[in-house]
Amino acid sequence: MARKIYNQQKVQTIEASSGTVSAEGSSFRYRGFNSRNSTKNFKQYDLDLVKQDLLNHFNIRKGEKLQLPKFGTVIWDMLFEPMTSENIDIIVQDVEEIVNRDPRVKARNVSVDATDKGVLVEMDLEYLELNATEQLRINFDRRNTE
Repeated sequence: MARKIYNQQKVQTIEASSGTVSAEGSSFRYRGFNSRNSTKNFKQYDLDLVKQDLLNHFNIRKGEKLQLPKFGTVIWDMLFEPMTSENIDIIVQDVEEIVNRDPRVKARNVSVDATDKGVLVEMDLEYLELNATEQLRINFDRRNTE
């Protein structure tokens, strides 16, 4: 059940400080692996790692993960619902809950818009220990619900 949420992400850097992150990887704060990474060694660091972790969470429908029925997002189930203010509030609350569950990042200014093919979620992400802020746009497309 592959979805193309990863290919539809758009991230714009709004503000970032130079901090202590080096290109050599010796002082990265967060280190991890991702098989979707295009590099040979699949390593990810700091901002890229946190963003990928969030996208992984948003790619899972609530109740879909084995033995963790509360993990995932309700957005995939809301794609065919009318975008009333009540449904928008449910999506915003779900997005804030998912992002704020990760202690590395906080969600600010979450907005939800209906598109002709799904739902567009935009938010400002504040990376707490990395002293950076970015805007993340995720397009949940109806064509990728199966």
